[in-house]
Amino acid sequence: MSSTARRLAALSIAGALLVAGCANREQASDQPPGDTFDTSSGSEAFPVTIEQAGGEPVTIEKRPARIVSLSASNTETLYAVGAGEQVVAVDDQSDYPADAPKTELSGLTPNVEAISEYTPDLVVISDDADNLVESLNAIDVTVLAVPAAKTLDDVYAGMEAIGKATGHADEAADLVEQTKSDLDKIVADTPKPASALSYYHELDTTLYSATSKTFIGQIYGLFGLTNIADPADVDSGGYPQLSNEAILQADPDLIFLADVQCCGQNAGTVAKRPGWDTLTAVKNDNVVELDDDLASRWGPRIVDLARSVADAVTKAGEQN
Repeated sequence: MSSTARRLAALSIAGALLVAGCANREQASDQPPGDTFDTSSGSEAFPVTIEQAGGEPVTIEKRPARIVSLSASNTETLYAVGAGEQVVAVDDQSDYPADAPKTELSGLTPNVEAISEYTPDLVVISDDADNLVESLNAIDVTVLAVPAAKTLDDVYAGMEAIGKATGHADEAADLVEQTKSDLDKIVADTPKPASALSYYHELDTTLYSATSKTFIGQIYGLFGLTNIADPADVDSGGYPQLSNEAILQADPDLIFLADVQCCGQNAGTVAKRPGWDTLTAVKNDNVVELDDDLASRWGPRIVDLARSVADAVTKAGEQN
């Protein structure tokens, strides 16, 4: 992803995750957090109706047999709830799991004709780009929109919605409980530092970050970390741009880089930035190079992101 595209995504209303990119960033919906889906019915009988806040209810008449996913995060969830065998095509950014049927389809600039060639009975999206929902509905294709999560509760709600829509409600419920349990265990097993640690989470080299109110920030919050980006969030969007001076003044104990694969950042490049060699995180070798995908997708692999954070907190705590 270019720095310009990453900046535009970070600035968009309602806390958009980064859009393209390294193109693993996907736009967030403007739906309110924690109230994205009504998944109160646990039945796997069809038809099922999913209430979507701010939009029309989606009714799925029968268990879908040909699913197209246009969202890397939702592709991961489809497979995690056991719907992988129903997936016939995924977009060009869906690279996990490895056996997902990756195509040249795009969720950012969708082509209705290209999508229809796979004769889907359900298309799962994260963003209604170019009025995709209306266009697909016009040719009798059902669309389930599972937008980018703003909170951890949104992550769980998205899992439940995908499970319900695909006939895997029970598996989705199990996935939610397992994810919560795994996160709880990781946090419990992580030694608590003697004093509170601060951190900076970097989205790109123009110093955009994510605050504690985002789902990424909530994962850090599980470990009691203090986010240096919070004071900069003057518009409450969740993704402020920090200044070099503000970061130097805050002097974080930990730096997490979410721009490793896309922007070539690492501990060495960070240390060469003007003044950054004086930062506590740099001096103590606590610059953490994250997997870009883990740091931007809101699917079941948030557990893997939490493990990376736990390892970093453990190391920094031992130095504390």
